[in-house]
Amino acid sequence: MADDLLDGGSPAPAPGGGADERDRMPRWVPRAIALFLGGVVVLVVFQWLLVRLQGLLLDLLVALFLSFALEPAVNWLQDRGWRRGLATGAAFVGLAAFGAVFLGAIGAVVVDQVSQFIDESDEYAARVANLVNERFGANISVEQLQQELTRDDGPVRGFAERLAGNAVGVATGSLVVLFRVLSIGLFTFYLVADGPRFRRTICSFVPPARQRTVLETWEIAIDKTGGYLYSRALLALLSAVFHWVAFELVGVSYALALGLFVGLISQFVPTIGTYLAGSLPVLVALANDPVEALWVLGIIVVYQQIENYLFAPRITARTMALHPAVAFATVIAGAALFGGIGALLALPAAAVCQALGSTYVARHEVIETPMTAEPSRRDGRGGARRRSGRGSGLADGSSSQAGDPTTRPEPPALS
Repeated sequence: MADDLLDGGSPAPAPGGGADERDRMPRWVPRAIALFLGGVVVLVVFQWLLVRLQGLLLDLLVALFLSFALEPAVNWLQDRGWRRGLATGAAFVGLAAFGAVFLGAIGAVVVDQVSQFIDESDEYAARVANLVNERFGANISVEQLQQELTRDDGPVRGFAERLAGNAVGVATGSLVVLFRVLSIGLFTFYLVADGPRFRRTICSFVPPARQRTVLETWEIAIDKTGGYLYSRALLALLSAVFHWVAFELVGVSYALALGLFVGLISQFVPTIGTYLAGSLPVLVALANDPVEALWVLGIIVVYQQIENYLFAPRITARTMALHPAVAFATVIAGAALFGGIGALLALPAAAVCQALGSTYVARHEVIETPMTAEPSRRDGRGGARRRSGRGSGLADGSSSQAGDPTTRPEPPALS
């Protein structure tokens, strides 16, 4: 062996193939590579299925939340002797009738306003021409303007031709929307009518120790979603009736349709819903008389104060009340994820998440410091609280006014 080393050769391998063992690939490497490649294939297939079935999954999600909203009403009818299938059908008929009335009323407003604009287009053109001539010293002829607008290659004829060319696309899109609505309605009907059987099927896949948790979570989702939507629906009804009567007294056209629009949009669109709801009645009144538009704006502002201080606190006291910032953020997130349907589902989803959090997440008492004081409790003694809070309240974790029974820390109210 020494001669081999002197000759520049390598040492002879040890008996048993030790060098071969060191050079051999570990047995777990091929298995890890196979698992990695298999995981990549599964993820690619899952993404492909998710993209292809996105519409179906979204329809099922909408149907699930609709079933949460309708089940309290169906259970109420069932407790009074109705069969569950018949009670579900009655709830669907009521929902469909309300939707038809709302869409018909708003459609009548839009169609009539467009027709009125077309009929009075000559008068509008004359007003615009006279305004431009007076303000800017122009010399626009009304007859010449009408001829330019109505000529064969003018904008009016071009718009009509484009509208006629898109008629087939509009009809096809309407059929697609109708099919999706019917599909969602069918899924919702079965989820509500066969709700107990469906929950038994779900629980059969869960161990008995976890079945109660699943059912409690399901019940919370039903109660909070239904309670939130019914409270908003009641507020929408009060708003619609108030604005309908007020618009009739003022003399606004289409008072019923505008009242329904204000009631629904102001309640189911968070934060900016009031401004969106009030814009349409103001514009409709402004087209008739500026003074009438001021009356409409005053009515909307006055009712908003009545609702904020009188109706809303009493109606939403036993249901889910969402902070405006949270509601607005969830709507933006839902719209970014799923479009318009996601924006509609964002509020009930946030209500369910908040209810689950308040039920299963522990809450603790909050110490009294100037940083956590309620606005109503910042009275003339705020300076003393602030000085004592720095000295002892933050050091030992207790309230600086612990000896004062009027300033005891209160446990947070669970929504």
